[in-house]
Amino acid sequence: MLDTLISSQTRLKLLLKFFLNSSTSSYLRDLESEFGESTNAIRLELNRFEQAGLLSSASMGNKKMFSANIQHPLFSDIHNIVLKHYGLDTIVEEIAHKLGGVLKVLLGGSFARGINSTVIDLLIIGSDIDKNYLLQLIEKAESMIRRKIRYIILSPSEFQSYPQTDTLLLWENN
Repeated sequence: MLDTLISSQTRLKLLLKFFLNSSTSSYLRDLESEFGESTNAIRLELNRFEQAGLLSSASMGNKKMFSANIQHPLFSDIHNIVLKHYGLDTIVEEIAHKLGGVLKVLLGGSFARGINSTVIDLLIIGSDIDKNYLLQLIEKAESMIRRKIRYIILSPSEFQSYPQTDTLLLWENN
């Protein structure tokens, strides 16, 4: 979807990297190895985003670290577009709202680190979840978004002891 609107693949990769998970930060050489593109192309796009105020930067030693500017007025709109691009809004709608005892849905794995993947890792926190119905919803969501979904169901007590690194909260029952 976004690749028809944004012709620069480098620009698209940067948008997806920084606007899926706002806590993602990276530097030029790291992006070069992740994207497999030249530093010049990446630097050009980073500078454009920084000049537009969409990215902010900070020096850490001899590295210039970039991250999304969450204070930018368009941050939440771009974040929501990225969620829709990956189909994560559909997953949350299909899973969290229709399963009953779900307390939280978290994104894990590559996507939580801002790296595109063909597999979406979900942590589903709750109790009394109908696993057969969940499988039906997962299959339906996979066909809609054309990606595989891998999931773990944890009770609230199991979630307390689960490592919280590289996760992004997608939905929470308030």
